[in-house]
Amino acid sequence: MAEALKRRIGPVVLTLYGIGIMVGAGIYVLTGAVVGAAGMWAPVAFLLAGLVAIPSALSFSELSARIPEAAGDSAYIEKGLGLHWLAVLVGLINVVVGTVAAAAVLRGGVGYLLALVDIPFVWGVVGLGVLLTVVALIGVLESLSFAAILTLIEIAGLGMVIWAGFSVAAPVADYHLPLPSPEWGGIALAMIFAFFAFIGFDDIVNVAEETRSPARTMPIAILAALAVTALLYALVSLAAIRAVPRELLAVSDRPLALVWEAGAGRSAAFLSAIAVAAALNGVLAQIVMASRVLYGLGKRSLWLTMFRRTNARLGTPVLGTVLIGAATIVSALTLPVAVLAEGSTLALLVVFAIVNAALIGVKRKQPEADFKVPLWMPWLGILSCIATFAASFLGKLG
Repeated sequence: MAEALKRRIGPVVLTLYGIGIMVGAGIYVLTGAVVGAAGMWAPVAFLLAGLVAIPSALSFSELSARIPEAAGDSAYIEKGLGLHWLAVLVGLINVVVGTVAAAAVLRGGVGYLLALVDIPFVWGVVGLGVLLTVVALIGVLESLSFAAILTLIEIAGLGMVIWAGFSVAAPVADYHLPLPSPEWGGIALAMIFAFFAFIGFDDIVNVAEETRSPARTMPIAILAALAVTALLYALVSLAAIRAVPRELLAVSDRPLALVWEAGAGRSAAFLSAIAVAAALNGVLAQIVMASRVLYGLGKRSLWLTMFRRTNARLGTPVLGTVLIGAATIVSALTLPVAVLAEGSTLALLVVFAIVNAALIGVKRKQPEADFKVPLWMPWLGILSCIATFAASFLGKLG
């Protein structure tokens, strides 16, 4: 067994990896929930969630360029704030959130799979979970290249959904332009679901040790993935609310299939297949990410050293990958998607606020860097995370 990861990833594969995580995490599964909460304001909720993510994405970009390590968040906190216990805690939170996110996406993907093949739900979850764990074990470049192919398939499918939604001759009754009066409570709640859909740019940093020229590659991949994903979410949600009544989208397990059927007038079986590909992509990406966080924690925590070893031939952290894969399967069989998404988002908002604070500390200790953002950017990141966290509770009260 070896202890070093191999630098094999370039900017194109890394960007597609990020897009795949974000698209796979929410658009096929959570579009209905966002539309149900915000109605015509769903595209705005997605764009607002993307705007909230931008300051933190820029902070992650600078930190990953400065400190290209696995378990990125933990490395940033330890170097920026000097708090080992907090670094380890945040790393473990990321492992749990990654596992929970993978479970949420796996559940949604199996829901689409059951529309194609008549198998028990449990078999679908276990079968896909085991398959993706094996792929993650084979190698990071192989895993991310496979994920990149799935991402391109997803984007093509989303393009077809957008076309179908805008092809409906007569929009549904609750489609209004100009926009109706804002439903602030619904928009705030929708932003929480929408922010879950942008989980991914923070995951990119955890493969920094396996990236070529990380000071250049990491910022490009993070920002490009966030921009492409925000645009896709806004267009898809607008097409959805145009083609299908809000109340149907809100309760559907296959919201984008409804959009295709309404716009194209044909079976959405192929779209279910693409949604399964999206789920495969999202789950694979989260397994890769969470296992790298465990690897990084193993390098800095004595009681986690068992996770720091990699297979000498494959260059992957075997124990962490198998553990995360198994936990994903168990979680997908026992926990509901909406609860998983909301809990994951709230935890990540806290983590993002801490990481932004870590960048402030790093900048004060070492002002110069190859890639850097203004000092006010991490402060804005902290404020945006706190505001979104507070808005989630106000939305429920409203």
